[in-house]
Amino acid sequence: MTKNVVVLDYGSGNLRSAQRAVERTGANVTVTSNFQQAMDADGLLVPGVGAFEACMRGLKAVRGEQIIGRRLAGGRPVLGICVGMQILFEKGVEHGVETDGCDEWPGVVEPLDAPVVPHMGWNTVDAPADTRMFAGMDADTRFYFVHSYGVRHWVLESHSEKIRAPKVAWTTHGQPFVAAVENGPLWATQFHPEKSGDAGAALLTNWVDTL
Repeated sequence: MTKNVVVLDYGSGNLRSAQRAVERTGANVTVTSNFQQAMDADGLLVPGVGAFEACMRGLKAVRGEQIIGRRLAGGRPVLGICVGMQILFEKGVEHGVETDGCDEWPGVVEPLDAPVVPHMGWNTVDAPADTRMFAGMDADTRFYFVHSYGVRHWVLESHSEKIRAPKVAWTTHGQPFVAAVENGPLWATQFHPEKSGDAGAALLTNWVDTL
C-alpha cells in the first residue's frame, strides 16, 4: 500500500526538495500546513532552515507543535530534519536569545564549538549498530550538513529495562554533536537527507518503510 506523507509547511525549510526526495521512495507526498491533513498522514516530515526562534514562531502559527505532540502521543511517525530536528528539543540558544522548543527531548541547541563554523559539507555518522534509520549503510557513509548550531550534550537516558533508550548517532566537527535520533515513532536528523544523494535516499526509504 502506498504511504501518504505530509511535509509540514510552516514557512521554513526546503519544502520542494524534501517533497521530491520522499516521492522517490514511492510515497505520496503533500506539502501543506493543514492541521487535519498533517494529523491524518501516515508520516509527517518537519523540515527547517534558519534561526531556531523564527522556526518556532512559524511552527506555532500553524499549530505545528500540537500536531507533533498529538501524533507522537498516538504513536504516529514524525521525521524532523535540520532545524526541524533542533526544535524537537527543550530549547535553543542563538545570539544570547533563549527560545522554548517543542520539548519532546530534554537538551539545548547551542552554537557548535568548532574552529570553522558553519559546519558545511559531507561527514560520516557514528550510529548504533541496531538502528533502523541507518540499516544497510556502511560506517563510512557520508551525509550532507550545513549548520552552525547543534545539540552537544544528550541528557535523556533510560534507567529501566522496560523503557527503550533512544538510539543516538553522533558526528564530530570540532567536538561531537548529535547527528540523528531514532526514538520509536520520532526520528530526526541534523543533516539533510534530501541533499545527501544515495545515502539520504536510503535513509528516507528506511523511514517510509516504517510507516
